[in-house]
Amino acid sequence: MATFHIEGGHKLAGELHPQGAKNEALEVICATLLTTEQVTISNIPEIRDVLKLIEILTELGVKVNRVQKGMYLFQADQLDMHYLQSEQFAQQATSLRGSIMIIGPLLARFGQAYIPQPGGDKIGRRRLDTHFVGLQKLGAQFNYDPDKHFYHVETEKLLGAYMLLDEASVTGTANILMAATLAEGTTTIYNAACEPYLQQLSNMLVAMGAKIDGIGSNLLRIEGVSELKGCKHTILPDMIEVGSFIGLAAMTSSEITIPNAGVNHLGIIPDSFKRLGIQLNIQGDSIHIPAQDSYEIETFIDGSIMTIADAPWPGLTPDLLSIFLVIATQAKGSVLIHQKMFESRLFFVDKLIDMGAQIILCDPHRATVIGQNKKHQLKGTTMSSPDIRAGVALLIAALSAQGESKIYNIEQIDRGYEGIDQRLNSIGAKIERVD
Repeated sequence: MATFHIEGGHKLAGELHPQGAKNEALEVICATLLTTEQVTISNIPEIRDVLKLIEILTELGVKVNRVQKGMYLFQADQLDMHYLQSEQFAQQATSLRGSIMIIGPLLARFGQAYIPQPGGDKIGRRRLDTHFVGLQKLGAQFNYDPDKHFYHVETEKLLGAYMLLDEASVTGTANILMAATLAEGTTTIYNAACEPYLQQLSNMLVAMGAKIDGIGSNLLRIEGVSELKGCKHTILPDMIEVGSFIGLAAMTSSEITIPNAGVNHLGIIPDSFKRLGIQLNIQGDSIHIPAQDSYEIETFIDGSIMTIADAPWPGLTPDLLSIFLVIATQAKGSVLIHQKMFESRLFFVDKLIDMGAQIILCDPHRATVIGQNKKHQLKGTTMSSPDIRAGVALLIAALSAQGESKIYNIEQIDRGYEGIDQRLNSIGAKIERVD
């Protein structure tokens, strides 16, 4: 287990280049299972979760070649389906929630797939019903072994169908979409997730020969084809990392530039930061955040307290609410943070309260933050990272705090952020990784 030792209170200055989007990488890497031909993917973030998925595919029989940093070749022409029933697969897939997205492609190509109960962040209940109900609509049979905690899906033939998803699940939509590309007939998915990750996956599938209409909307129509071919695909910059860097600049009163930020794919994220009083200068595809000694939270038109809440795209992504909450602790004014999608994601606020933040945890989904306008600096403390996003939020808090902090369980941060300590140290941070 590794620990971050952080010396807080230093201003940072320079450029931070965002890595490739983790969530997109997990989807498009799974999509390589849909074809026997070679697929080239660039701008892959070499982080724990992504590398673990690549390892799973390698054990499954996919030929993987790392051409250079971030660029990989995949060819799934000879797969060992027996591996899916092995103890090794059970151990690997259980620790990676994104592994659930291999079942759609495997079901479409081979008529069956196995997956253990996936793991991942401890952020509350994350059900899989949308995945399996959607696949059942296409003609799959679903079985669950409660003793081994293993799911098994199988089919003689997938047939296109109309479906209304019970929730706009990103990974659920991705799984169903990938399976539908090789199903016979037309599939219509209503209430589909439409995040940039899904748009990128859809564009990649079209490049492979899939027929998909409605990309970017919540109504997708897929005309099944008999086979898909290889392609080349480049992953977008990670919007969550871009948002994290904006929050870092605000909290540490630092001047930071984020080049190649994928501005056209950020949706309402920039405007949401502006509602907290953070200045952003967008120049082409770069974002410049000037050093601010103070930033003030807006109120609603009637003067009531501002609410920042997550929502399915094009609403605000839930992965950034931890960052918004931390930023608000040093703003002028108050805000209600409403985390609608995951009931345990706000429980890290007790660590911020220990650091001197004024936060009222109303319930598992809502927290009221009373900003201190940087008049009372947070104080360093010892804490543990509960999940990827909260871990980075705590790291940002520690970098802005007075004194030294320690963050344990930083493997959670490494799952989503590549070499974050090295990159931040390069612009003036004081972070030491201790094994």
